[in-house]
Amino acid sequence: METVTRFSISVNSELLKKYDFLLKKIGYSNRSEAIRDLIRERLAQEEWQDSQKKVVAVLSLVYNHQTRELTEVLNRIQHRHVEAVIASMHIHLDEHNCLEVIILKGSASQVEKIAHELITTRNVKHGQLIKTTTGTDIP
Repeated sequence: METVTRFSISVNSELLKKYDFLLKKIGYSNRSEAIRDLIRERLAQEEWQDSQKKVVAVLSLVYNHQTRELTEVLNRIQHRHVEAVIASMHIHLDEHNCLEVIILKGSASQVEKIAHELITTRNVKHGQLIKTTTGTDIP
């Protein structure tokens, strides 16, 4: 069975009031779960500091699919890194623009390198890497 440790913290009353308002707005039923999520978020961020740590991320790319050879270039990059590209989804936003969502898994440095290569490909309008954790080391 999981053990739970209680601890107390001291917080400025105005800061706590704002935090409680935010928690209610987001939908947390209590402070404990919100604090647990803050701790998990920080632990997930910390995993990315170790370049060899196995991590997972979601990469989003927005581009005009009619731009000459862009789709092929993006596909070639993904095929070069087939060991790290877990899945991808292509969504038609309108008659010209597409959203590609790519799930990447590998070492932090490898995932960041692949994401950078895709985001900086000429004619990609926007790219964003959402870093997360495999969950292995976070209770």
